[in-house]
Amino acid sequence: MLSVCEKYAVTHGLRYNTKKSEVLIFKAGSKTYSSVPPLYLGGTLLNRVTKFKYLVHWVTENGLDDTDIERERRALAVRCNMLARRFARCDKSVKVTLFQAYCQSFYTCNLWTKYSRKAYNALRVQYNDAFRVLMGLPRYCSASGMFTEARVDDFYAIIRKRTASLMRRVTGLINSLVSVISNKINSPIMSHWNMVHVISAGMSHRK
Repeated sequence: MLSVCEKYAVTHGLRYNTKKSEVLIFKAGSKTYSSVPPLYLGGTLLNRVTKFKYLVHWVTENGLDDTDIERERRALAVRCNMLARRFARCDKSVKVTLFQAYCQSFYTCNLWTKYSRKAYNALRVQYNDAFRVLMGLPRYCSASGMFTEARVDDFYAIIRKRTASLMRRVTGLINSLVSVISNKINSPIMSHWNMVHVISAGMSHRK
């Protein structure tokens, strides 16, 4: 496959950036590959890695999304601390607007389908604490209460909305490859997207 890519590049006057190219081999269950032949691109040996950052999103060899969730958690902490320092004297309406603009993106969260409950809960707690810090609320005040009063989406609502948005776009495409996913309601990713609405809605009501 790499040879085909190289031939195409030569034919069309293109050249791959080998400094940004690496090899990641996904694990199939418990099966591992201890011996992997060297792979070259443009005569350069490609480095083998266990995770790769593609368009900000972390992809790992075991298929877990914990690494990417942790990336989002750290980024959220940084943004919240910045807002709390710079806009401490603003009124609540301004803080709410800033929070919605800078702390609710959860970039690529609709692609998280395989993760540990620990990593997922850590991001949820970070989100709740971020709002408390910005608004100057007590540390252990009710999360559902503070979001309801401020008319701000809680963590689960954001995940549901992002997931529903991607589901709508995927099921509306006519691309033959994408339809493999969208036309199989029991596919792993479609099953997870449906479960997100059931589980997160239940968690929101219990809170």
